[in-house]
Amino acid sequence: MPAIITPNKTDQERKRRLEDHDGGSGRRPPTDKRTGGGGDGDNWNDRSHGRRGPYERLHRYRMGIFFALASDLMFFVAIVSTFFVNQSASHLNVYNHFVDTWVPTVIPPILWLNTVVLLISSGTIEMARRTMFHETDVMDEWLGLGKPITRRALPWLSATIVLGFLFLAGQWIAWRQLASQHVFFRTNQSSHFFYLITGVHAVHLFIGIAALIAAFTGLYVSRQLENRQILVDSTAWYWHAMGLLWLFLFTLLAFFQ
Repeated sequence: MPAIITPNKTDQERKRRLEDHDGGSGRRPPTDKRTGGGGDGDNWNDRSHGRRGPYERLHRYRMGIFFALASDLMFFVAIVSTFFVNQSASHLNVYNHFVDTWVPTVIPPILWLNTVVLLISSGTIEMARRTMFHETDVMDEWLGLGKPITRRALPWLSATIVLGFLFLAGQWIAWRQLASQHVFFRTNQSSHFFYLITGVHAVHLFIGIAALIAAFTGLYVSRQLENRQILVDSTAWYWHAMGLLWLFLFTLLAFFQ
């Protein structure tokens, strides 16, 4: 029976593995300096053509969020445009006098506190996102030395969830305060837009809280670090977008009525 001779690995292959930090298992450290999360010193730029690293997956998810938010932005642009059209609308009465039917809605003071809460939550989710890409902790998890990323990210993620619920509670209190003043959805055009704008944003923020809870659960359930990184990163960018959108809407309601 002829012997089966397995050729020795070539010097070129050994060199490639040394450059890729590949010990022979085919796995590479899941750090990527292009993710924007602080993962410096990795080697994903040097991988072979046709192979996909974590950056490509993360990039696809970010692009998906971008296009989804772009469609949402068009919806809010339509609402704001209608807001200004109705605000400037007036008509002649029977005495040929111009009558302005727009009565500004005084925003409840709690909305100022709500804005601060949302800004703080944007900071906490960013801390969670950056923690997911801390290179030293990523390497520890990759080498099987515990889950330092999960331990560091969970408090920041938990704080963001709590702050998100506080914001929604504050919005509910604001609506109740207006109702106690007999200002309802159909009271006038201004109040109509106030309830519409704050209500639609609250729905979007509730979706963000659901994503935060999913990311929180994923830190426990998912065994792949890359999946956990994508969950937290994608949720963070969505949350930042909701924070920026609220700043714009709050400025509109507070100063341009």
